[in-house]
Amino acid sequence: MLTPRTTLLYRADTVREKLIAANVDLTVIVTAPQPSFSPEVLTRCLVAAESQGIDALIVLNKWDLPERDDALARLMPFARAGYPVITLTAHESVAPLAERLTARHSVLVGQSGMGKSTIVNALVPEAQARTGAISRALNSGRHTTTFTRLYPLRDGWIIDSPGLQRFGLAHVAETALATYFPEFRPFLGQCRFRDCTHDEKTPGCAIAAAVADGAIAAERWQHYRTIRLELRAVRKWR
Repeated sequence: MLTPRTTLLYRADTVREKLIAANVDLTVIVTAPQPSFSPEVLTRCLVAAESQGIDALIVLNKWDLPERDDALARLMPFARAGYPVITLTAHESVAPLAERLTARHSVLVGQSGMGKSTIVNALVPEAQARTGAISRALNSGRHTTTFTRLYPLRDGWIIDSPGLQRFGLAHVAETALATYFPEFRPFLGQCRFRDCTHDEKTPGCAIAAAVADGAIAAERWQHYRTIRLELRAVRKWR
């Protein structure tokens, strides 16, 4: 019996779409101090989840590494935006994450080398997901999960997905993009112009003013502007 689709997490560019998971209610985005993660890729994952009404949780894995404080500082703009951030070392304990997954339909996403498969092995020992060495020369992990797999877990289930390095958002409407940034929402509708694009050159922009006042992280605003310009180019290309 087919289950009706309620949500669909996927990425897309001008050429193709890559489906990640359907019917999930929680996206767990895994980061780590090493190899270094991209805050912009993290933002893109969050936008994709927001566009589908999927809750999001950020995990900083490998908390035992000396670079952990720097990595946590890089996640502060996301914590300020309202996203929960938890820390753990998967080969020691995943308890901080496990307790949040009861009766949830979750998917693990993140760049290669963040330790998603190690987390799955700890959560579901019988999974025997492969883990691989980190290629420090390339500052990225080798792909050890090559296809999506679902595992029953705590009255729900969890999906392990292949590592990624890019996350296209060609399927997201440019006009809705600002609503997918939670910290923007209190300021939407307050700009001088109804069709404000929330760019630094637009006079009377409430988002730009909030950035100047420190209410919105400048880095997140930059991510928004980068993605918006990309979506505008996609619209013209199509």
